[in-house]
Amino acid sequence: MIFTDDTVAALNFVAALADTVPEASESGADELATPEQLGALLDAWIYSGRRDGDARELAEVVAARDRLRALWALDRDDAVVAVNEILAEANAVPRLVRHDTLDWHIHATSSETPLAERILVEAAMALVDVIRADGTDRMRACAADDCSGIFLDLSKNGSRRFCSTRCGNRMAVRAYRARTA
Repeated sequence: MIFTDDTVAALNFVAALADTVPEASESGADELATPEQLGALLDAWIYSGRRDGDARELAEVVAARDRLRALWALDRDDAVVAVNEILAEANAVPRLVRHDTLDWHIHATSSETPLAERILVEAAMALVDVIRADGTDRMRACAADDCSGIFLDLSKNGSRRFCSTRCGNRMAVRAYRARTA
């Protein structure tokens, strides 16, 4: 499945953000519990624009994270409703922008819009591409029985089952042990 670079980046960011919940994080803890953790995540993903760095912004981003985790699991038609709601709430107006080291790409909010709203709108804009390409089946939950991570399957044949090599290896070891027991 081929998506534009900004669509892939936005959806991979959504998965990284969503996987900060305790049941999906590598540490088993909420990896978005402090404004500093949020800042580190945004820095790692080179997320530009306004950042307040306070508890209110963190709470709004956590709420956006929960909303996006729920949206990830929706079927195509229900995802359309959720995406349209996000875009309508933000009065999103798509436009082409170029900033930092990125070439022309689409933003639908100002860089001064509150962070949580920008995250939601950028995710919604990326999901527009996925829905139009009938690619929502590539938005997956990890098949490991002890992980609730999510990921975007960009493999050529759409066969990726695990959110990380760690989960895939862990499940392979379990299957091997079960076969040899």
